[in-house]
Amino acid sequence: MKSNELKEFLDEKVIQYNTPRFIESDPVQIPHLFDKREDIEISGFLTATIAWGNRKSILNNSKKMMELMDMSPYEFVMQHEESDLERLQGFVHRTFNAEDFSYFIKALKNIYTNHQGMEEIFTRHATNNSLQPAIHEFKSIFFQLPHQKRTEKHVSDPLKKSAAKRINMFLRWMVRNDRSGVDFGIWNRLSPAQLSCPLDVHSGNVARKLGLLKRKMNDAPALAELDKNLRKMDAADPVKYDFALFGLGVFEKDRF
Repeated sequence: MKSNELKEFLDEKVIQYNTPRFIESDPVQIPHLFDKREDIEISGFLTATIAWGNRKSILNNSKKMMELMDMSPYEFVMQHEESDLERLQGFVHRTFNAEDFSYFIKALKNIYTNHQGMEEIFTRHATNNSLQPAIHEFKSIFFQLPHQKRTEKHVSDPLKKSAAKRINMFLRWMVRNDRSGVDFGIWNRLSPAQLSCPLDVHSGNVARKLGLLKRKMNDAPALAELDKNLRKMDAADPVKYDFALFGLGVFEKDRF
């Protein structure tokens, strides 16, 4: 497929999948339960953190996380006392457990109290064409408080060659305004041009079959390669093609 034909094909798939119907089966539905900016941020971040494995389980456990915070995540984060964290005991999603959940609550409070919130951190450390260095800095700040070493695995680091799929997905939700009601676009100090595609098995396999990606591993170098090729098609909004790649890989898998 020629480059202009590939762009036209993928643009059509973006239109097909970047619609409100996408929300019905996607973890992005969880932050859509909220209207307050900080509630959207916190629910989105926590949901993205556990967004791996069975999709039904992701949705069920994300909703459970919100219920454990009384469906008021920002208020719970900012006003919780140590005794309030006891209610989290027993929560588990794969390797993310109550101990991890409790630390995330404390770390988020530190970020909102002492660092002016998540958007401020990412904005301060972003480069003109990438948020990957900012993810590294965010992780460093996130783990400023005393914590178990095992909890660190739940926030990826691109500078350690991770594709950081889940946090890139979270950033897409916060930064990109798709005007279709899927992505929120509430972080207007950052640009969609700085975003990177949430690279996973589905999007990676489709990208390889379409000639957008040659590297076999889904890691940071592969993400850089994919980003470069997606920016050739749309430098202002490269991650819109995440909808096309993911849709083709999940909903049209017989074709791919």
